[in-house]
Amino acid sequence: MSWGWLLTALGYRMFQDWPGGRSWRSGSAYIVVEQSPARTASRHDRCRPGLNHLAFHVETRRQVDELTAEALLHGWKLADVTFYTTEVPQYALIELAHGLSQGVVHIAAAMTYTLVLLFAALLAKGTATGREAAARVAIGVGIMLAPQLASGTNELLSSPDHIGTSVPLLLILLIIDRVQRPRWWVPVLVAALVAWADLADSIVLLAAVIPLVLVCVFRVARSWRRPAARWYEIALALGALAGFGLAQVAYRIIRAAGGYTTRPLGFQLAPLSEIFGHNLPIAAQGLLLLPGADFLGLPAGASTLFVALHLVGVAAAAAGIALALWRFCRRDADFVNQLLLTGIVVNFIAFVVTTHVVNVASAREIAPALPFAAVLAGRLLAGRLISARLVPVAAAVLLGYVLTLGSNALARPAPSEDPRLASFLAGHHLRYGLSGYWQADALTLASGNRVQIRALGVNPGSVSASHWESDASWYDPRLRDANFVLLFSGKPGFTGEAGLRPFEPTRQIEATFGRPERTYDLGRYTVLVWRQNLLRRLS
Repeated sequence: MSWGWLLTALGYRMFQDWPGGRSWRSGSAYIVVEQSPARTASRHDRCRPGLNHLAFHVETRRQVDELTAEALLHGWKLADVTFYTTEVPQYALIELAHGLSQGVVHIAAAMTYTLVLLFAALLAKGTATGREAAARVAIGVGIMLAPQLASGTNELLSSPDHIGTSVPLLLILLIIDRVQRPRWWVPVLVAALVAWADLADSIVLLAAVIPLVLVCVFRVARSWRRPAARWYEIALALGALAGFGLAQVAYRIIRAAGGYTTRPLGFQLAPLSEIFGHNLPIAAQGLLLLPGADFLGLPAGASTLFVALHLVGVAAAAAGIALALWRFCRRDADFVNQLLLTGIVVNFIAFVVTTHVVNVASAREIAPALPFAAVLAGRLLAGRLISARLVPVAAAVLLGYVLTLGSNALARPAPSEDPRLASFLAGHHLRYGLSGYWQADALTLASGNRVQIRALGVNPGSVSASHWESDASWYDPRLRDANFVLLFSGKPGFTGEAGLRPFEPTRQIEATFGRPERTYDLGRYTVLVWRQNLLRRLS
């Protein structure tokens, strides 16, 4: 039990031990941790009535840092996906060349999505040549060409989750597709790529490992009388499993050495009522959002018409999936098409039946389905479009997508308030303060570190120091002097989006720090200023 080391470090001693739990004592204090079957809810929700937070104290901030570091050695999970082997090195190289600024995020996002398009185009082309090759690339790239502004660009460009993982996944499929004859080194390379990608993002298990194993087992079972002839599929399946196992070993070594750790994929099943009443409708909207066709709730106008035009891409992707499914059991079924289809299905089912579905922004959990479906459409529809003489129609739709992309690219972006706000704060000698998780990072970056803002955690009746990707020294009143809190009213229409949702826990802030001495109203931002070091109230 991972609580034992912490309570022991805090001076508690084991008191009782039974199959369902344990208890500890320290003087008159008595703590019981028990796994009870007496539950009335299907899943944990921190907003439900009941005990939510339990606070302990130590003498110094240094002890807090030491306990935080030691937590990694006892199975505590302090982060989810890491991207340490994929996008983090990319960000580091861009920062080295460009300098630390908000531009690093945009450059990296554009680079990542361009790589996804490039690998999708190559995989969609396959071994085709001539007109069919061009049609395959046009269909595959066209479906993904113009992400929908706002929610779509946030999911595919600004969001840190999963679309970038499509790059190593598409690379694996591209290698399998291009190496026409079975080669012994391909399973070895697949194992290495799976391990590399899984160290960055555990969704690789759903989008690559399980599909590879399932498809290879299916193809071997179909020829069970000649298993030796299917050594290549057997080796690929073993390679995928070996790569996944290698990543798990690497995780254990990193954790044992005191390094980072990640949360495992959650497989808590949602109730049937939640699956059909909540998860499926949101997942369906997510499948519209990813290819840029989420017209639901948009006002009538030219921009909405361009969004609706992407329904053609949705139909093409659906047709590609249907054709792949129809051909799946054929003896001559294309191996890569089987892998693409299985990757989509496994990822989508795992998403819908579990408790991962919160709102349409959760579509990031199935982001690899977009390039997979686009590639399927290109590989399976191009020949049919040419035979049916529908190339002019497809070209007109593609032109619409190009015009959408051009219009979006040429649109004047709303000027960011962050640099101006950072200048205002620095000009008023407000250089160290507190805010929400997203605002703290963004504004510190926008100011070039001239203004440092640290994240607050919001509790039912107060605010506290955030322990998510933070350093305890940031909240040490002996080292820092924070005298303001920044509120954010959010951006209309984006209340569910990370970074754009409101941060306005005014009641909890005043309960913790008292009423501010001065208030500055700066549009969507409000600056609350005190004549005291607010960190003393947090310590």
